[in-house]
Amino acid sequence: MGKFSVKETNTGVKFSLKAGNGEVIATSEVYASEKACMNGIESVRTNCVAEVEDQTVEGYAELKHPKFEVYTDKAGEFRFRLKARNGEIIAVSEGYKAKASCLNGIESVKKNAPDAQVVKE
Repeated sequence: MGKFSVKETNTGVKFSLKAGNGEVIATSEVYASEKACMNGIESVRTNCVAEVEDQTVEGYAELKHPKFEVYTDKAGEFRFRLKARNGEIIAVSEGYKAKASCLNGIESVKKNAPDAQVVKE
């Protein structure tokens, strides 16, 4: 079972969603307060049922928010970001060499986020 790991940074509080094996699936921005971070976690839980917009294919169909966006970064790696209903980015992934691995990451968010416990690091 996955977990949301909440951690204080020098500038605020952020979370990482980890799979059952401890691997980080997605991370958040740095929030100004723990309360805002907890709201971000709830937003991931609410919005993780979103569809996937694959921006790596030509002429992709633009989906409404909430959505997962799959894209390639400057290094040519595949990444995803989860956007809430209001269009704000609430979680981002690491870079993946293969698109299939990136899509597996999205499936892992969908599977783990709804029931993940919150743990303060």
